[in-house]
Amino acid sequence: MAVATLSSILRTSSLKALKFVADGVFFAELNEVLTRELAEDGYSGAELRVTPMRAEIIIRATRTQNVLAKLLYLLSDPEDKGIDVRGPEVIQGLCATAQAESLRYKLLGCLAVRRAAMVYSDLSWKAGLKVIVSGKLRAQRAKSMKFKDGYMISSGQPVEEYIDSAVRHVLLRQGVLGIKVKIMLDWEPKGKQGPKTPLPDLVTIHAPKDEEEFMTHEARSRAPRNFILQ
Repeated sequence: MAVATLSSILRTSSLKALKFVADGVFFAELNEVLTRELAEDGYSGAELRVTPMRAEIIIRATRTQNVLAKLLYLLSDPEDKGIDVRGPEVIQGLCATAQAESLRYKLLGCLAVRRAAMVYSDLSWKAGLKVIVSGKLRAQRAKSMKFKDGYMISSGQPVEEYIDSAVRHVLLRQGVLGIKVKIMLDWEPKGKQGPKTPLPDLVTIHAPKDEEEFMTHEARSRAPRNFILQ
């Protein structure tokens, strides 16, 4: 009885492992197809949610209308109610993945590295930006080119909340180029386009109170309890 129970447990665990591997392979293939087809539309990642009732695909891109229009051709049966496709819009200045994909698309179009990387320094909505392109850029000797703008932190717990990074690779004729984009988001109290938690070294200086208001408050504190100061 114990041997049968142990064999059933091992069989169940192996089936679960195979299911996880199959799901990972399917997501990798889906991501590769979407990256190849939606590169010029600012594709910045996808998320797959499978439920017993339907499968939900969430595609993040900067041009959502173009993405949804192209998906009508990619899907074999667009009228299938078991597949739900959504495309939330992504702000390119706040998404490192979108900028890395855009830079990769520009480098595949034989655009100069310096010109392709310097375009992103004009984008706002961020506190800092850092772009690193490494590989055989011009000659046979590999090197790295770094472009930095704004303020960037590199250590501590705030890195987990403020820094958004992405890495992409470009296969060119001379070899493979590596692209790394790091964006430091700006603090926003509402938390819509940035983290809610302020930086530990943030110092807030409040405006001084009005002198008349301060004198009135001081007179109220010194007055007797049974005396009402008008």
